[in-house]
Amino acid sequence: MPPMPSTVGGQRGPSNFDKWKMGAMMGTSVGLIMGFIFGGVNIIRYGAGPNGPMRQLGQYMFGSAATFGFFMSIGSIIRTEGNSSTAYEAFARSRQPPMIISRQHTQQFRQIREGTRKR
Repeated sequence: MPPMPSTVGGQRGPSNFDKWKMGAMMGTSVGLIMGFIFGGVNIIRYGAGPNGPMRQLGQYMFGSAATFGFFMSIGSIIRTEGNSSTAYEAFARSRQPPMIISRQHTQQFRQIREGTRKR
């Protein structure tokens, strides 16, 4: 498979709108499938009711597709990862081993803190 063509400034990832569309399409397709499965099971178990089986199944599928698509599109935008150095630093700090301070240093910190309060 050939590599993607690069732009003038180097390779660029998808825009936020592209990510939103991708999340909406993935969520909608998952919702359609889930609506088909759960709707079909409910129609078999409880009957279709006055709407008929096809209309009832379509309502299940449309409802779950709209819900999944909406939340997946929002989630894909929220998850957009930027080049923020703050996020990388926070992650690096969270992966460091815990800092253990000896009792001697703790007493020194207390003396310094009490000395600054008396002033």
